[in-house]
Amino acid sequence: TPSASAAAPSPSASAAPVPQSVEQQRKAVEQKVGAAAWSAATALKAPADVSADPSLAEKLKPFGTLSPAEIAVLPVDMQFNVPTITCAQLDKRPPASIKDEKQQAVACEAGAKYLLDVAKVVGTDVSDANAVLDQTSSWVVSLKFTGKGQERWTNLTREAFTNAGQACDQTALGQDGKCRVAVVLDNQIVSSPEIQGVLTGDSQITGSFDNKSANALASQLRYGALPVTFVPQTQQNVTATLGDSQLRAGLLAAGIGMLLVIIYSFFYYRLLGSVIFLSLVLSALLVFGSLVVLGRQIGFTLTLAGIAGMIVSLGVAADSFVIYFERLKDEIREGRSPRSAVPRAWVRARRTIISANAITLMSAVVLYIVSVGTVKGFAFALGLATVLDLVVVFLFRHPIMTMFARTRAFLSPRVSGLGRALPARSAEQAAARNPRVKEA
Repeated sequence: TPSASAAAPSPSASAAPVPQSVEQQRKAVEQKVGAAAWSAATALKAPADVSADPSLAEKLKPFGTLSPAEIAVLPVDMQFNVPTITCAQLDKRPPASIKDEKQQAVACEAGAKYLLDVAKVVGTDVSDANAVLDQTSSWVVSLKFTGKGQERWTNLTREAFTNAGQACDQTALGQDGKCRVAVVLDNQIVSSPEIQGVLTGDSQITGSFDNKSANALASQLRYGALPVTFVPQTQQNVTATLGDSQLRAGLLAAGIGMLLVIIYSFFYYRLLGSVIFLSLVLSALLVFGSLVVLGRQIGFTLTLAGIAGMIVSLGVAADSFVIYFERLKDEIREGRSPRSAVPRAWVRARRTIISANAITLMSAVVLYIVSVGTVKGFAFALGLATVLDLVVVFLFRHPIMTMFARTRAFLSPRVSGLGRALPARSAEQAAARNPRVKEA
């Protein structure tokens, strides 16, 4: 879609362009290669031997400059017959190039082009595929089919085995002179086993497999059977000016969120609010340093989704403070002094803090694995900030709390913010701490 700008776009600029039909794309390719090359390719009825006709090789040369997407719109027989269309171009075609299993297709295996027949068994006919050891302790790939899939597979193997040498082209025969079946995934032939007989039940693909290769083929067969099509719903390109304004808005939101947390922490925890403030500043510096390193090493780019993940991580960090400080108050309510309550509160709060951060981190990892696009950036930023929060908790927050526990200000209820937690002294306790001698 057209690039967005800060100004209000006109109705014509905001409308998505009408996609070209296959015929329109094919016409564009014809104009690109030229009339002579197109006519020469159309006249081919079989793969051409350009070594015997140098002039034909020169005419078909423009086809070698086409992109994989342009190759995908060419007629199937042209993709197969034109020798200057290489397997490197065919293998890089968009995954949805072979759209209709009821039409022939072209795919490559080991650098050789094959003209494939219509698909008589499709991926959704496979119910399961697993790598197993057979009776000879050799790795094989076991196939299971659905009800209709088993019927189609049986019919295919019966046709190929009964008419061996007649049901398929000579180039499709295996070492035993029997027809091969091509397993195609994303326009590429991932396996071409030879059909050894009429298969009416579960089947096996045998060969020189090891554990890794057998599991790889089983995964391709298993996941290639998922009837899922991803269609992009929206696409937006923004200018550098708009991207800069969005980045500033995101950073401003992060700054406001951090400021509110700091204000609340000083209001509720007083002196302990300085620990929260210093910890958040240190976390921010660590996050910034990590982004700089990742940007230079792997080209990581901070997006609005990433900023949102870091803003959410402020809540995770605040939870850690609340858990620690409330545990500290519990210890003081039980009659311990603030100085002795700090290490005991840390021991009790540490497990809870680790558990909470571990759950957040696992959620971020799962979200990063299963998501795409901006959601993946959100998950990465959230996971990074959570890990850095754990670092700050163990290497900064607890040591500085231990240091504060030794200061006179920390023992003052009004200054430390622990006034509500300190138990009231009885008159006897006050007299015991401040004895006075009276004359009779």
